Amino acid sequence: MTMTSEARLLEAALAWISGDPDPVTRDALQGMVDAEDIEGLDLAMGEALAFGTAGIRGEVGPGSGRMNRAMVIKTTAGLARYLHDQGRDTGPVVVGFDARPSSRQFAEDAVGVLAAAGIAVRYFSEVAPTPIVAFAAIQMNAEAAVVVTASHNPPADNGYKVYSANAAQIIPPEDADIAAAISGIGPANAIALVEDAFAATHELIEQIDESLYDDYYRAVDETRPSPQSSDLTFVYTPMHGVGGRVLEEMFTRAGHTGLTPVSSQFEPDGTFPTVSFPNPEEEGALDLALELASETQADAVLANDPDADRLAAAVPHEGEWRLLSGNELGALLGDYVLRSWNHGETPIVANSIVSSPILQRLAARYGAHHEVTLTGFKWIANAALALESGGVGRFAFGFEEALGYTIGRTVRDKDGLSAALVFSDLVTEEHRAGRSVLDRLVDIWAATGLWVSAQHSIVRPGPAGQSAIADAVSQLGDQPPTEVGDYEVTDVVDYRIGADERPPWLGAQQLIELQLGDSGRVLVRPSGTEPKLKVYVDLSGEVGSDPHRAHRDLSDAASELAVGVGESLGL
Repeated sequence: MTMTSEARLLEAALAWISGDPDPVTRDALQGMVDAEDIEGLDLAMGEALAFGTAGIRGEVGPGSGRMNRAMVIKTTAGLARYLHDQGRDTGPVVVGFDARPSSRQFAEDAVGVLAAAGIAVRYFSEVAPTPIVAFAAIQMNAEAAVVVTASHNPPADNGYKVYSANAAQIIPPEDADIAAAISGIGPANAIALVEDAFAATHELIEQIDESLYDDYYRAVDETRPSPQSSDLTFVYTPMHGVGGRVLEEMFTRAGHTGLTPVSSQFEPDGTFPTVSFPNPEEEGALDLALELASETQADAVLANDPDADRLAAAVPHEGEWRLLSGNELGALLGDYVLRSWNHGETPIVANSIVSSPILQRLAARYGAHHEVTLTGFKWIANAALALESGGVGRFAFGFEEALGYTIGRTVRDKDGLSAALVFSDLVTEEHRAGRSVLDRLVDIWAATGLWVSAQHSIVRPGPAGQSAIADAVSQLGDQPPTEVGDYEVTDVVDYRIGADERPPWLGAQQLIELQLGDSGRVLVRPSGTEPKLKVYVDLSGEVGSDPHRAHRDLSDAASELAVGVGESLGL
């Protein structure tokens, strides 16, 4: 007799319950079984969270398809087994966590499992920004690092991010090897664990000293292209995240005295009471900061996401607040770093493939080495390390259009804290010259051509949606158009093939690039974390006599083209 899908769900749920050490999630899942809540069981047990290059991330709740203590314990046991197998169990593993309600317990479980497995652990006893944990991994020569964070995901989520021995996020094949180790782990309640690890006296568990923050502040200060101090007003929100106190101290030490926090969003609070989606890219997320900026006639608005690895910014323009796109911030920071470069080595700059080509143009202007990588800062960091070890030069700057930036070699990941300080230096420098950062952006356009970017996403959830998205990408690659909108397609790059002819940080992926000659390009790819097909458009044009009007007009054209390409894919 063939077991029905409902019977399989019930059987899987009972098996998970028997191995769950947490009475809260165990009772919640048992309640679904008792109520024969098939819909709830399908969400909890239908598809297990999969460990990958971003670790694991998902909604907090019971079952194998949710983030919970059992999932964290099993994942950490798999990581410990992998480190043992690799002979990497002598050095420490660094563990940090954000302010979400479950994060401290998850981090304590991770510490307890690692120590019980005979692996030394250095942990943050209080919430810590992701860039600080990444910095600690370098400073302590860690064999791995774990950050319990869901970054800018919705309030119901949490996650578990892993860094490798090089202090960059894991990449293939390490992610698959760790996943394989996790798959061989038995029930969570059978895994050895040091209970109450944060309070325990254990020879392998050590709290990270606060002096590490001083080391970070000094390291950031050394990477600032042109250190400034000012009394300009910078309205700032950490969006209920963990960056507030750190950024406040950084600004105080730098002599920027005008930092003005959004008080209702300053203290860490993982329930996010004033925002429904704590992502600075989301519409409405910066409303309170922009209101305060208008009231105080601020010089700029700064925002970190909840784990402080991203930066958003806005500046006044024509009586309104002008949000800078991730690509525009990337151009401004990249230009600032390169024109202030004072090291003997050739500067290395990099951006993800879906980010604007403008950094490549700037690199050519300043004699820098430029690289394009796969999406994800792990690729930028690993490319930088490989290029440096190959004698190409010294890493200077990297960015992703999704508000991610790193300046210098302080961390091997994106860092919204140091980026905020350096951007404030740039605002100050321009202000002293009687200019704004938008004036500087116009200068960059004059040198590289006017570049604008637009995105369009098509959501198709479920297995059928994933299949349809994959089919759309394949059809576009196999039968590319000769024109899109008013633009001729001059060439097509299919990143599904030819990986052996590209560097490892630009390997095979489901991505099609339609080149539009000097006018720009269109990129089409599935999202790596959501059930979406994403269309990216980068267009280039003339600056003209009214650069900001030209920017608006070209941006409208890019948005129309992105939507048009999306509609043409038949989803």
